[in-house]
Amino acid sequence: MSYRVRIENTQHEFTVEEGEAVLSAALRHGLILPYSCRGGTCGTCMGKVVEGRVSYPDGRPPALSEAEEAVGQALFCQARADTDLAIEVREVRSADDIRPRKLPCRVERMDTLAHDVRRLWLRTPGNERLQFLPGQYIDFLLRGNRRRSFSLANPPHDDELLELHVRQVPDGRFTGYIFEELKERALLRFEGPFGTFFLREDSPRPILMIGGGTGFAPIKSMLEHAFHHGIDRPIHFYWGVRARHDLYLADLPERWAREHASFRYTPVLSEPRAGDRWNGRTGFVHEAVIEDYPDLSGYDVYMSGPPPMIEAAKTAFAIHGLDPGHLYFDSFDFAVDPEDDPA
Repeated sequence: MSYRVRIENTQHEFTVEEGEAVLSAALRHGLILPYSCRGGTCGTCMGKVVEGRVSYPDGRPPALSEAEEAVGQALFCQARADTDLAIEVREVRSADDIRPRKLPCRVERMDTLAHDVRRLWLRTPGNERLQFLPGQYIDFLLRGNRRRSFSLANPPHDDELLELHVRQVPDGRFTGYIFEELKERALLRFEGPFGTFFLREDSPRPILMIGGGTGFAPIKSMLEHAFHHGIDRPIHFYWGVRARHDLYLADLPERWAREHASFRYTPVLSEPRAGDRWNGRTGFVHEAVIEDYPDLSGYDVYMSGPPPMIEAAKTAFAIHGLDPGHLYFDSFDFAVDPEDDPA
């Protein structure tokens, strides 16, 4: 059995299955309600039941008082619908709607994706979950007030673990630590989410995405979010790297292209090696985009990666008609400390 839920302040509607938490159902339908712990202890997901009834399988949650429950307040991370519902709750529609938090995390596991790229899987404590928009990033908090920023590669609906793609920077102190010393089960601290580079879901325009190197990470988060929620706008993803071995997880966008009719994938190598046996596109990735789309006036463009790629593309895309209001980018600049440590 399923029930209908209407959000009064936005008139959005979705269905919740019997025994399913209202928050989980909303996220499944692509509606982002505020949450933090997802365990009923923080109160972030609190809203009001205007019509209908909810219940709690394990009793009234700790963050919901008897007085609040009496006037219709509910914690939607725990509430189960017993009837059709009309509710009032704030929806997350922009980065300003999510408050960055400082959290500890444990390195659940690590794997090597390429000669200079390592993937980290991080687990936050207990019932704590990090709410974020697809494309945002976190800052690791290091000694001496130093920070290192990394984009989240997992989509928001799959938030049990946080996925990061870390490229080793020559002589980089923190990335050197990750590649040479960091062990599974190690404890780290971070703050986030941050950034205005996230998928704008209310636009009807077709999408062009450009990733340079590990700029694939936030693009992956956006794409997996779009596929999960059935966003069917045409999307063409260009991935620019130097040589074939830099296309880590290359089978993933290839599989997406087979599974989703509205998605296209074009890898571009700027410096293919003799042994690459490469018959695909070569040169600068932004030039490949312009060759295929000489008029960019009708597109939303997302790009992430090294600053030279971003700057070259911004200039070229403007010449080819791209409205700056429809350009979203994340430039992977190195952080510089007083000790001049690049990363």
